[in-house]
Amino acid sequence: MQKLLQPGQAGTVESNDIIITIAPANPGAGIIIELNSPVIKQYGPRITQVIQEVLTNQGITDAQVHANDKGALDCTIRARLQTAIQRASAKGGI
Repeated sequence: MQKLLQPGQAGTVESNDIIITIAPANPGAGIIIELNSPVIKQYGPRITQVIQEVLTNQGITDAQVHANDKGALDCTIRARLQTAIQRASAKGGI
């Protein structure tokens, strides 16, 4: 189980990538996902599902996630979010 200590960020705004920022939320706030994407109508639910799966697998129950997608594949979304979580869980942050 990961504990978020501070904001963490990973990714770029290049084509076929995603930039994800994760920050701790107040206990009991749950998972708050804010998604921006040019393909939100087609893939928004899937992107949100992938983010939720990674957070659940890491044992994170309260977090605020901002994702700015530029057409990233599922594997890229997972990798960027896992890196952001690691950065948010370690001293030093972003």
